[in-house]
Amino acid sequence: MNEPILRKAQPDYRWQGVDIRAYKDEASAPFRGVTRQVLASAPDLKGELRYFEIAPGGWTTLERHQHAHAVTILRGRGRALVGHEVVEIGALDLVTVPAWAWHQFRAAADQPLGFLCMVDAERDRPQLPSPAERAELEAMPQVAEFFAGS
Repeated sequence: MNEPILRKAQPDYRWQGVDIRAYKDEASAPFRGVTRQVLASAPDLKGELRYFEIAPGGWTTLERHQHAHAVTILRGRGRALVGHEVVEIGALDLVTVPAWAWHQFRAAADQPLGFLCMVDAERDRPQLPSPAERAELEAMPQVAEFFAGS
């Protein structure tokens, strides 16, 4: 099936003909208040463009995998953990997540965080941290502070 040449923007960061889906199976990995929309996925693109939205105070799963990400923040603000670095993020910022880097996105408590994410169309499954890997991350003060409240 061919991708439409235009998906009209709708109110509230929705797109014509695009369903809002669950971020993941809730039993598969910890997260809070995240939805996703697949905006483009076609074999000739060799990539997939998705829009994720994190509710105020929510977060994505802490994970890593072989494929890289390119993430552009469209609205809101929050923080991201990429590898061992915690960064403040806001509208129109670009976050690059290298292969095998631990990463997680967190929305500020007072507003949703919405972002576009470009990934390979064929990608590997995410890996969750073992207790030892999580402890290693939490040994860094800036990362421990980032995780506080989760």
